[in-house]
Amino acid sequence: MSKILFVLTGADRWTLADGTAHPTGFWAEEAVVPYRALKAAGHEIVVATPGGVVPTIDRASLAPEFNGGQEGAEEIARALDGMAELREPVKLAEVDLDDFAAVFYPGGHGPMEDLAVDADSGRLLVAALDSGKPLAVVCHGPAALLAAVRADGSNAFAGYRATAFTNEEETQSGFAAQARWLLQDRLTEAGVDLRVSAPWGPYVVVDRNLVTGQNPASSAPVAQELLKKLG
Repeated sequence: MSKILFVLTGADRWTLADGTAHPTGFWAEEAVVPYRALKAAGHEIVVATPGGVVPTIDRASLAPEFNGGQEGAEEIARALDGMAELREPVKLAEVDLDDFAAVFYPGGHGPMEDLAVDADSGRLLVAALDSGKPLAVVCHGPAALLAAVRADGSNAFAGYRATAFTNEEETQSGFAAQARWLLQDRLTEAGVDLRVSAPWGPYVVVDRNLVTGQNPASSAPVAQELLKKLG
């Protein structure tokens, strides 16, 4: 079948407005759920990170309260252990988009720290968007879109309909007042036509080859939309 590129944050901390470092990484559900769906459909997954560092799991995303209880938390931890690709990431700067049929970015607060300003990621996103290949991004993953700037200084995603983790969700999670900036605000400022729905419920926006999901609960429907585009 097809080869799919998973681009994950290489950050293990998120710098808050007061300069303190909040431990973070990628959000487990947002990687596990699409991974399972794509692998079940027969696709191959390759993980890339800035510098090829092994990505860090946001430990909070393994808590029972975010996984439907203790059994769900244990299941997602087992699933992560089984994702060998996480332990052997390639360097993002060395990725050749021609090798892949689609690109997927999960979230977690990590992308707010590194992918939002990563030039290699930005170039990859511009190329993926322009190629017409399916590009799926979920939750805080759309922070990476901020680095997708064209030669004229415009954001490649300006005018695209999309969604992302909202100001309301960031407020309810307790981080809005501590953040240096909010994702919904920055994407709107970049010209993205951001659509939002009720907090924490699944919500997906599809515009041309771009598929975006608002939050962790959107991971499964994002994966299904990506599978549809892969045929």
